[in-house]
Amino acid sequence: MLFKYCPNFMITNKTVFFVVGILLLILGIFMMIPYGIQILYKENSNSFFSSSIITIFIGILTVLATLKRDNQLNLQQAFLFSTLAWISIAFFGSIPFFLSNLDLTFSEAFFESMSGITTTGSTVISNLDETPKSILIWRAIMQWLGGVGIIVMATTVLPLLKVGGMQVFKTDSSEPEKLLPKTIEVASVIILIYTTLTISCMAIYWLQGMTVFDSVAHALTTLATGGFSTHNESIGYFKSPGIEFTSIVFIILGSLPFITYLKFIKGNRKIFFTDVQIKGFIYLVIISITIMFLYLFLNNSEFSFIDNLRISSFNVLSILSGTGYVTDDFGLWGEFPLIFFLFLMFIGGCAGSTTCGIKIFRLQILFLFIGNHIKKLVYPNSVFIINYNKQKVEDTFINSVIIFIFSYLLLFLIISILLSVTGLDFLSAISGSATSISNVGPGLGDMIGPNGNFSQVSDMSKWILSFAMLLGRLEIFAVLVLFLPSFWRS
Repeated sequence: MLFKYCPNFMITNKTVFFVVGILLLILGIFMMIPYGIQILYKENSNSFFSSSIITIFIGILTVLATLKRDNQLNLQQAFLFSTLAWISIAFFGSIPFFLSNLDLTFSEAFFESMSGITTTGSTVISNLDETPKSILIWRAIMQWLGGVGIIVMATTVLPLLKVGGMQVFKTDSSEPEKLLPKTIEVASVIILIYTTLTISCMAIYWLQGMTVFDSVAHALTTLATGGFSTHNESIGYFKSPGIEFTSIVFIILGSLPFITYLKFIKGNRKIFFTDVQIKGFIYLVIISITIMFLYLFLNNSEFSFIDNLRISSFNVLSILSGTGYVTDDFGLWGEFPLIFFLFLMFIGGCAGSTTCGIKIFRLQILFLFIGNHIKKLVYPNSVFIINYNKQKVEDTFINSVIIFIFSYLLLFLIISILLSVTGLDFLSAISGSATSISNVGPGLGDMIGPNGNFSQVSDMSKWILSFAMLLGRLEIFAVLVLFLPSFWRS
């Protein structure tokens, strides 16, 4: 249906398919890591070897079929690449789950894969402690790849697409004629930074008492703010304040815009203290932790002062960043934490980080716009200029931010309704919609809450949630634009 206006679809989009083919080759190579784990732990399965061969073979065919290509991407192709790359990786990434001994249906395998590559953290696997280690490490690798992938896209592709105000982060690399070469250049530096932080996290986890396997798996998902764990109790399994503190530090590092790391390396040593978005994120973290701390302090005498502060800090930051790690079942804390965490799910971290959600900068722009509008009501003849990070904010930019936020909330409502139609109860439908479109992971309630999973929801619900994860990860409009017939005629 989408491609009926383009009969020679692959031919006219050779560059898109060439890059997707390269990504599939990389994905297939990464599948050899869990295959090595299968051999090391003597697992009775060759699912990853088979999956790797299939993925590499399709990747090679795609590359060979599109060798004679144009090295440029136009605007239409950039939109197409954004969505096609994520769907392709989710599809081929689901093959090991489907071929494993877990007896997952294709719907469940695709859901798990999409949850991984979008760094959502929702799962259909009921008993992680008994799950093969090859599957556990593959889930972690998927989230790690998804984290670095979205950073590169947020730095190069999304500003070009001008999705929801992302053009404010436009750089020299965000031009169609410079997209491919600059993406390689930017990606190389980002991957180096990302890998260095991951190794650091891994080492500290190990020093704090994790096994080598657990430290590797959790480091991959911590910096990606993904939240996949190797245990049913998540980080709470280790019962270690040191491990929780390490998670907090690296979740914050993953929640900051990686473009600031690039600027810091290039000599701007004050960037972390002067960037408006980072300051807004830190203020929000402090305020949110204070609110939850005071609530638990006044309503739960079970925790000591220090434990109260630690638990509040960890769970607030985990939900706000979309990581989804848990140490306690916050569903048992009362009604207020459920509402408060539902609110935090929507916000997310900074643009250009591994987090999702509405993003801090959009809320900052919205508040500036509201404040400016109030000033105009008081002083109707005055002219007020909105500045953000020392840049003048144009009306078109403000409009795109407001439209994005409205569309985000509208889609949340629509997805909630669709989930309720498939049979989910009110709390599960609302929180499931919020956690999928915000790429958080656990929902609320007994079924999909911190101590539950998504294995009991219907296949239709899983497909709806998978699509919502894709929408949230790619800033909504990068996906929805592909459903417009006029887009394919242009």
